[in-house]
Amino acid sequence: MATRLRRLTTRRSPPKLLFFTLLMLAPVCVIGIYNYGQKISYFFRPLWDKPPLPFRRLPHYYAENVSVEHLCRLHNWSIRSQPRRIFDNIIFSNELDLLEIRWHELNPYVSKFVIMESNTTFTGIRKPLFFASNRARFAFAEEKIVYGVFPGRIASPGSLKDPFVLESLQRGAMNGLLHSAGISNGDLVIMSDTDEVPSPHTLKLLQWCDGVPPILHLELKHYMYSFEFPVDYSSWRATVQIFTPQTRYRHSRQSDVIFSDAGWHCSFCFRSLEEFTLKMTGYSHADRVKRKAFLNYSRIQRIICRGDELFDMLPEEYSFKEMIKKMGSIARSDSAVHLPSYLIQNADRFRFLLPGGCKRNIVQLK
Repeated sequence: MATRLRRLTTRRSPPKLLFFTLLMLAPVCVIGIYNYGQKISYFFRPLWDKPPLPFRRLPHYYAENVSVEHLCRLHNWSIRSQPRRIFDNIIFSNELDLLEIRWHELNPYVSKFVIMESNTTFTGIRKPLFFASNRARFAFAEEKIVYGVFPGRIASPGSLKDPFVLESLQRGAMNGLLHSAGISNGDLVIMSDTDEVPSPHTLKLLQWCDGVPPILHLELKHYMYSFEFPVDYSSWRATVQIFTPQTRYRHSRQSDVIFSDAGWHCSFCFRSLEEFTLKMTGYSHADRVKRKAFLNYSRIQRIICRGDELFDMLPEEYSFKEMIKKMGSIARSDSAVHLPSYLIQNADRFRFLLPGGCKRNIVQLK
């Protein structure tokens, strides 16, 4: 009888063991999901998300010493009797170095530089008006500058307000500033972020040719941290549009047509580590900063020089094949060919953007 009871006890013990095992594993799973939930979600993205419809790609023809008339004809466009005016339209945070490169590069073709900044980040952190305090740096374009300030909103501690709402409001405010700049029907307007820079020959072609699509997305070569780390040609949000009364400032998909190899997009291309942390905590994807350690200067410096992922995320891809292909560090490039000419002309000042220049200052130079 005693033997039989022992057998019954032995048989009933596994459910108890399983219960206590699950009880111990539950908090581990909760902590794991909290810390790595975003990574898990991105890994399974090919299963739960579908890619957007592909763009219709327009070939881009260009070579030095080829006339614009011949280039228009190669694109099945016709030459205009006079060029269109171009309005460069951006919202600005703290990208002073890239703004200087951008405006010098585009200055020969742009009629007005329309720029708006705010006294807060998209996440509601108070920040200086960097452009206003450094305006003398852009004296070469002073007569073309149309500047506006968007009154931001200071977020209270622990606030869970959606940063995309504030970003949308600031982008919407650009419409009024653009109209005050004197834009007219038929002018060209560039809608992009500061770090999305169309190439000068792209603008020259579009302003001189008739037959250009009314809304044209620009395929930009994407770089991370500097021009030493080319990623791919995935940048598509920048557009050039022929202005009409219905034109509204947007930074999203507006047509199905994209112009190939039309410029550069240099993400997180800052001179100082302080600028990195301001963007990391202030832009609309600040939720990617999962731990305070992400903002550690030595960590950020190490990541920049290795070409690693700043937020410890998996590639944002719609297929496992593309995701696996982009895992790991970005391949370093020793080429500084086909980059903005102003950058090369001033290479000593912008060494941090070129191959071999990954070391950063700690604080932003005023």
